[in-house]
Amino acid sequence: MTEEIVVIPGDGIGQEVVPAAREVLETVGDFDFVEARAGDHVLESEGAALPDETFDLAASADATLFGAAGESAADVIIPLRRAVDSFVNVRPAKAYPGVDALRPETDLVFLRENTEGVYGGHEQRLTEDLSTLTRVITDSASRRLARFACEYVEEGEWDGFTVAHKANVMRETDGRFKTAVEDVAGKRSVETDDALMDALAMNLCLFPEEYGVIVCPNLAGDMLSDLAAGLVGGLGLLPSANLGPDRGLFEPVHGTAPDIAGQGIANPSATILSAAMLLDSLGYGEESQAVHAAVEGVLADGPHTPDLGGDAATDEVTAAVIDRLD
Repeated sequence: MTEEIVVIPGDGIGQEVVPAAREVLETVGDFDFVEARAGDHVLESEGAALPDETFDLAASADATLFGAAGESAADVIIPLRRAVDSFVNVRPAKAYPGVDALRPETDLVFLRENTEGVYGGHEQRLTEDLSTLTRVITDSASRRLARFACEYVEEGEWDGFTVAHKANVMRETDGRFKTAVEDVAGKRSVETDDALMDALAMNLCLFPEEYGVIVCPNLAGDMLSDLAAGLVGGLGLLPSANLGPDRGLFEPVHGTAPDIAGQGIANPSATILSAAMLLDSLGYGEESQAVHAAVEGVLADGPHTPDLGGDAATDEVTAAVIDRLD
């Protein structure tokens, strides 16, 4: 049976990098692609940034490849993650040969809780002077993430993982998160250490080689992975996978990049690497590794888009990746 992949370019450079990644997927596999719409331009024309049809397609397909959304991002990506029942956001941040990285020794993976925390949407405007935000942390979601983290490090032959938290201040919520994650890891004999997220932010800049897999609450995972992008050469290199029990949503970490949108010079690497993660989730391990290797080869030898100091266009970089796959 041929797998169905929903393709949602979204806004800005999503319109350029998602077709590039689709070309790569078409090179290594035989899939049924379904185009779907979401983002600012859809909100303007249809009155909803994420049409019900797009949500339903993502909820039923084998996998979804997403680009980026602009001002409507919260109304697009959060519901799409819910559509695939994603409980973890996997964000690798790795420095590659050929890229002028601030910290070339960086090789990190952030496992971010994807359902709650301050991104749960529990906000209220109580008065003209007062607004509130309720931070939700549950034992069940924390343990679910911990089980995934244990399996991830066991399969990847990592020594263990670091738990990021701020339990010295948010004693009840981050205290619950830290305790639950460490309890699951302890019962599975997976080694852990822990780090206060603010100190961790500094130490990642100074000593990234001391860290590998980092397990984070929702907001911390978002912030720390973006910080790591600065260590490896920018957001144009960071892929991600929003994984649920049966399907996933795959997207580059970067946004719409309106300053270069439409110019054909966006770096497709993060989206192509997201497509490699998609392949792996569908059981195409060899093809996933081949795509990773092809992207790494192009990053090492060129051509490079302007964000990496080159002058190549998006389609030239894509063609170079595909040449290495043929």
